[in-house]
Amino acid sequence: MKVLVVGSGGREHMLVKKLNQSAKVSQVFAAPGNAGIEHEATCVAIKDDAISDLLAFAKSEAIDWTIVGPEVPLAKGIVNQFKAAGLAIFGPTKEAAIIEGSKDFTKALMKKYQIPSADYQTFTDVDKAHAYIKERGAPIVVKADGLAAGKGVVVAMCEQEAHTAVDEMLIDHQFGAAGARVVIEEYLAGEEFSLFAFVEGENVYPMIPARDHKRAFDGDQGPNTGGMGAYAPLDDLSEAKINFTVESVLKPVAKAMVEEGRPYSGVLYAGLIDTEDGVKVIEFNARLGDPETQVVLPLLENDLMEVIIKLAAGEDPNLRWKQGYAIGTVVAAQGYPGNYQTGIALPELTNDADSYVIHAGTKRDGNAIVSNGGRVLLVGSVKATPEQAQQAVNDYLKIFNQSDAFFYRTDIGFKH
Repeated sequence: MKVLVVGSGGREHMLVKKLNQSAKVSQVFAAPGNAGIEHEATCVAIKDDAISDLLAFAKSEAIDWTIVGPEVPLAKGIVNQFKAAGLAIFGPTKEAAIIEGSKDFTKALMKKYQIPSADYQTFTDVDKAHAYIKERGAPIVVKADGLAAGKGVVVAMCEQEAHTAVDEMLIDHQFGAAGARVVIEEYLAGEEFSLFAFVEGENVYPMIPARDHKRAFDGDQGPNTGGMGAYAPLDDLSEAKINFTVESVLKPVAKAMVEEGRPYSGVLYAGLIDTEDGVKVIEFNARLGDPETQVVLPLLENDLMEVIIKLAAGEDPNLRWKQGYAIGTVVAAQGYPGNYQTGIALPELTNDADSYVIHAGTKRDGNAIVSNGGRVLLVGSVKATPEQAQQAVNDYLKIFNQSDAFFYRTDIGFKH
């Protein structure tokens, strides 16, 4: 089969790698792809949210399946348009992708169906939002309601920080329409983790849990980022807690979406936290998470294309997982998550039997591969122990030590 992967980041590079291993796939295309993906797929210069252009390409190339990586085309209804044209596509409809597109919708859904989450209120009125912060105190969390490229969440450790966040969203319109409404919720303390699941209506097939490291620097110091690395599986998370998450979060939310007339199809991402009061939901995303995808999919033994076909047919894909540990460390541009330069040449990236390289923010400039984003690439490894995987990753990353243009953490894979 001919498969089109929509997107240009690390998640999409990992999808391409996995699809290339499939006995059912003859050719992989990526739109728009990146400098790493172009070695493993045919890249086409179409933006990931240019839906009519993607649809025209899929028709002209007789693409058998399209797999959508990022959230924006899902929120814009790419799945609806492809299905209306009779094309097979993997991902939720616009109506179901609201689970990521509106935090207010999702909080109300969880409240209605008694899915464990933080207490909250939603505001469009600035004065009422400020009064709620004064009443509740800090720490407290302020979130833009809509899609804000992962940047619309402020974990305020003092009240002033929360007041500033509300003003930036509701008065200064820092996130445009996405921040025209804010969700303010209680701060939850505990260990965070992510759990993806393949979902088709009420059928839920969980993957293995993973954890990403959000802080920029070693020891979980520095500003929050989109993720500086991830690891899977999690030895500190009991089977009982994983089962609770599946039975009390994933299955009920899939059933709730069916009951709301928004049946979910695709990968559902649950961002969770293990608190003193049990596991609670921080957020849902309507697609695979980045960078967790880069450590979860390498441990999946199944043929990914076969899993997707079985899901669509309403069959159990019987997920199987490799024994061992996957660790992935992100190489970022100096200055990230603040201001950073792009167009910086990367050192030569050699093939290594002990590790794998996943491109995220890269592009080709003549014969050179240069940076094209804050998170540039991820180096991962699958080994028998976390220590061996971390060692393999850190050994490979030494090629970046000659340059002060990039930085990375050396401690991904262990809790602090």
